[in-house]
Amino acid sequence: MVINPRLKKAAFIIFIVLFLDQLLKVWIKTTFYMGESHAIFGHWFYLHFTENEGMAFGMKLGGNYGKLLLSLFRVVAVIIIGWWLYRVTKKGANMLLIICISLILAGALGNILDSAFYGLIFNESNYLQVATLFPKEGGYGTFLHGKVVDMLYFPIIETRYPSWMPFFGGEDFTFFRPVFNIADSAITTGVAILIIFQKKVFTFVSSHPDLPSNP
Repeated sequence: MVINPRLKKAAFIIFIVLFLDQLLKVWIKTTFYMGESHAIFGHWFYLHFTENEGMAFGMKLGGNYGKLLLSLFRVVAVIIIGWWLYRVTKKGANMLLIICISLILAGALGNILDSAFYGLIFNESNYLQVATLFPKEGGYGTFLHGKVVDMLYFPIIETRYPSWMPFFGGEDFTFFRPVFNIADSAITTGVAILIIFQKKVFTFVSSHPDLPSNP
């Protein structure tokens, strides 16, 4: 069986993103206390350990049912995106489109792994305890109720709103405030390229007779 070379490239991208995402998450989870922060590049880039209930950039959907609904939605989304990726690779789509979909799929898978399994394989992270992988007492949650690990923090600008500004005058302002992970970055990058270069990425190539034109 000959595997489509575009599908091979897509699988390689997904593997690399997932590997780096999970490697960093497991390292952070097993070496950092909750809220622990280390400067990497001056005051502009920190590794700052935090967790969220499963939405990108620290957003969340409250309650156990909200968490379960979000996890199930992600599983369905991954199935749809995976099917889309398979279709466009089979049609010989523009490689930039394949890269974008691969990044989005890898990011979604990366955060699903946290939600699905981290509650089973880690104990709780807090300000007094670093989590252990596969603790004897069991994990802190159940299947699909794990928390997503975030650690990338870029407070590029830290200042205050002018005192004369309505509503926010005198309050602190930080850009960029959300803490995120490699999976979030992959999703954001893929979506951004799709939006910025949409005319190019949705142009199908016709110069590859070795690829089937029909799904």
